[in-house]
Parts: sequence; C-alpha cells; structure tokens
Amino acid sequence: MLVLALDTATPTLVAGLARWSPDGTTEVLVERAVPSGNRHAELLTVAVTDALRGAGRSLADVDAVVTGLGPGPFTGLRVGVVTAAALADARGLLVVGVCSLDAVGSGGRTVVTDARRKEVYWAVYAADGSRTRGPGVVRPEELEVAGPVVGDARFAERLRVEVTPAEVTTAGLLRAAAPQLADPSSAAPLVPLYLRRPDAVPPTSYKPVTTT
Repeated sequence: MLVLALDTATPTLVAGLARWSPDGTTEVLVERAVPSGNRHAELLTVAVTDALRGAGRSLADVDAVVTGLGPGPFTGLRVGVVTAAALADARGLLVVGVCSLDAVGSGGRTVVTDARRKEVYWAVYAADGSRTRGPGVVRPEELEVAGPVVGDARFAERLRVEVTPAEVTTAGLLRAAAPQLADPSSAAPLVPLYLRRPDAVPPTSYKPVTTT
C-alpha cells in the first residue's frame, strides 16, 4: 500500500511517501520536513508535490492518506487535516488520522511540543509505544515527567530535564496509523485535537452602528 503522510501540527511541516505492508513493514520512499512557522497553507501543497516527484509517483498511485490530528495551533493544524480530507475525497482513498505526538520518537517516553503561550503539548508512552497519558497542554513547570523526554529541546530548562530533539516523522505517522490501515473499517472521522480555543474568537457583544 502506498501511503501519503502529512502533518502540520508543529512548526516543521512533514510530507512523506511510504510503502506500508500489513505485516507492519514500512519503507519510507521520500520525506520532506520543511520549517514552516505559520506558513503551512503556503508550503504544504508544494511539499506534497515535491515528495511525490521525489519518489517518481503521482496522486494516482497513492492508496491511502495519513494525517496528524495534533494537538497543534488551530490554523496550521486545520490546513493539514483539510488537505488530507480533500485529497482522499477527490481520489476515493482511505484517510486515517492519528495523534501527532504518537509520531514523535518511539518506546517509553514523554513527548513535548511547542503549544505557544509558554506552554507545551505533551503525552506519555509505555515501553511498547502505547500512549498511557495525554494528550494535554500545560506549562512545562507543571508537567509530571515520566521516562526519557523527547520533542522540543527548547523546553529542557523549564522542564528541568534533558530533552532529546525529535520531530514528527513519516515512519512515526504510519506506525501510529497501522491499526487503522490494517482494518480500514476502524478508521475514525478526522477530528483535530485543538485542546483549547483558538486565539481568534467571535466578539461577545456588538456596538450599535447608527447612520445619519
């Protein structure tokens, strides 16, 4: 099965193409990790096109799409989820969503990524890679760390532990998506993990406007 993997939950956009087999074997053909900041909408299509070209493939060759569902900033995360849904709908493909934190590192670990507002998104995993706590959002000083910590190393001082740099990868996305790829009937609807309200919210009151 040829799988297109996307993630826009972090400041590094990921677009990759991999061959996945029901026995769990994953062969990453090409991966593009692009520092994107707030430019996900501008750069995602370019990254997908570049990944397909780098693998010598086209969308017609793709059998499924996997996308990270966050947690992540509202606008950037929405770009990846909507793009994955649109591509899958246009081609009649299976689309699978996974928690983006599941695709960072492997084994027993605590994953932390930048949540802005001086906070981190986090999740804790057992030795077999299964998530035992999270995802959540918290100030680093308040996080109860378990095992080695991987993710955004900029938070090491505030966490008071060493943080091994790690990011979302194509292989990680497919590993997290494996149960749903193996049983497409189990694939759930794409529901982004925002965890908190967006920065931009509708006003709660309106000032009357008069005309003369």
